[in-house]
Amino acid sequence: MKIRELFDTYNQFDASLSRPYIIAEAGVNHEGSMDLAKRLIDDAKEGGANAIKFQTYRAHTIASKHSPAYWDMAKEPTSSQYELFKKYDKFWKKECEELKRYCDRSDIGFMSTPFDVDAADFLNDLMDVFKISSSDITNKPFIDYICRFNKPVILSVGASYIYEVEEAISWIEEHGNSMALLHCILSYPTMDADANLGMIIDLKKRYPGKLIGYSDHTLPRDMKTLEAAVLVGAAIIEKHFTYDKTLPGNDHYHAMDKVDLKLFNANLDRLFTLLGSFKKTSIPSEGLARLNARRSLVALRDIPIGKSIEEADITFKRPANGISPKFISEVVGKKAVADIRQDDILTWRVLCD
Repeated sequence: MKIRELFDTYNQFDASLSRPYIIAEAGVNHEGSMDLAKRLIDDAKEGGANAIKFQTYRAHTIASKHSPAYWDMAKEPTSSQYELFKKYDKFWKKECEELKRYCDRSDIGFMSTPFDVDAADFLNDLMDVFKISSSDITNKPFIDYICRFNKPVILSVGASYIYEVEEAISWIEEHGNSMALLHCILSYPTMDADANLGMIIDLKKRYPGKLIGYSDHTLPRDMKTLEAAVLVGAAIIEKHFTYDKTLPGNDHYHAMDKVDLKLFNANLDRLFTLLGSFKKTSIPSEGLARLNARRSLVALRDIPIGKSIEEADITFKRPANGISPKFISEVVGKKAVADIRQDDILTWRVLCD
């Protein structure tokens, strides 16, 4: 499925769980190498992602030189946001255009989160949907600027109170853009106890007309966190993506790799096999049980021909190839037109008024 199609059909997600749209968040895990960026695209495609997303920024437009770190310093020792971003801000318009072409050839969606207006301008020609980071949820002028492109917006709502979510929604709705909201915990890594996947349910209740998803920063392990997010209704799953989780740096150790992504998709295969239909009915494999595990009315003792059936004459036993117990009030008072022996299953042909 293409990301724009997801927004065009989003009302279906109100009715039942659906297999999510998976975004592999490569961010800047290419570390400035086009070869590594293309490897990430190949790995994301192989793992079963619907799209791969990068990040496009310049250090001097995203952070002042005095911006302190907010990540695990044991994993990423750079104490300045500006210095960290400076390491990875080499990709710009030309590089994004090349990545877009490579994604098209690989049949995987291309996305990149812009962090300034210049990036938004040229990314507009490359994407059908814009992603706005949790860090920009209060950045009204930037949200307004992106909305003027008249494209759907995916907004992460990490580290926000509900009034801030409401404000951001109102700004987007003023422009008439459709939108998706991604539950997110802005903590690197996110501990399981902090994941709060129940907030997805709250967002679905509050905003039933919008796509609700999950942007994850927990450690990948067995990928059950993402599976649980789908079970509570996440229609979009976004998770950081790398080719090597052992690499140093802020976005490798809590990212998934293609092996994790394959595992997640295998988990989803089994999950949606188990979920099956969302409309209650009996299915063909239950046919034998319907016949043999349900009950019929059965003679509790010998009933001679001509006798009026009393409730004391009958009981209910398996199988269900006779008169159903639900008709007991209609059977009582009818006469036997043949001798009925104890433990015979009653049928309508041995009874008359």
